[in-house]
Amino acid sequence: MGDLIPLFPLGSPLFPGVVLPLQIFEPRYRRLVADLVARPEGSGPRSFGVVAIRQGWEVERVAPTEALFDVGCTAVVRAVTPQADGGYRLVTVGADRFRLLDVVVGDDPPYLQAEVEWLGEEEAAEEAAGDAEGLTATEGSPTRADEDLAASVAQGSLDLLVGTVSQLFSRYVTEVAVLRSGGPIEVDDEEEAELMADLGLDGYGDGADDEPTDAGSAAAALLRQVGDDARGLSYLVASAALLTTDDRQALLAESATRRRLAAESRLLRRELTLLRELGAVPVPLQQFATPMTPN
Repeated sequence: MGDLIPLFPLGSPLFPGVVLPLQIFEPRYRRLVADLVARPEGSGPRSFGVVAIRQGWEVERVAPTEALFDVGCTAVVRAVTPQADGGYRLVTVGADRFRLLDVVVGDDPPYLQAEVEWLGEEEAAEEAAGDAEGLTATEGSPTRADEDLAASVAQGSLDLLVGTVSQLFSRYVTEVAVLRSGGPIEVDDEEEAELMADLGLDGYGDGADDEPTDAGSAAAALLRQVGDDARGLSYLVASAALLTTDDRQALLAESATRRRLAAESRLLRRELTLLRELGAVPVPLQQFATPMTPN
């Protein structure tokens, strides 16, 4: 048996550390917020589980366990603003990842609940194991020197991934902004270097005398939010890039930061290639969602 938590299905997954504002208007979710607000102080965080919808637009019209992805993230309520119509405006932040074990549908409470198991991050184990294969002694147990070397190599490979993904993400944000504004997308190497300098990335100049573009300012501001935090960067990219729900879900389900960043490096290269070849920005499928009809 896992923990039982309130469940809020959405069209896209939530990631740890990502801010999620919500407008609550449906009666069942008004009840969910009211139940959270009514919790006494010290009884635990006011939170609920956010899980992405796998198929269909109305979860209750199909089996919930089939309609929902199996990995989600809790949303911790930071601010609640009651509205005149009885609804609420919420500001929430993604916190802990979980796996769905079962979905509970009932009349009281009217909202979905989920039995979940919590998913830990593999940071400590990943760092300890690192890239130890081939670095440890051929005979006997690894020595402390072997372990230190493996940890050093692991950290070095993680730092390299952080730099690569940061640069790719900056280029991606900029090219999406250029396409949306209708401007040119092709730039030569010198122009690209100047653009990267405007974004404030190391290795491309300091950009101190340049006026950053809107796109560059946006990318730099996003990256400043996570600084040198590899895990934070991985979740920022997963949340901000215009990826498919399946792609985002795979990144959420990944427990190791290094593997998540490596996947994002491949995805960003793919998306940059598509942006340049197609000259168009992808639109999330949720924008085409319409209420189900008897047809």
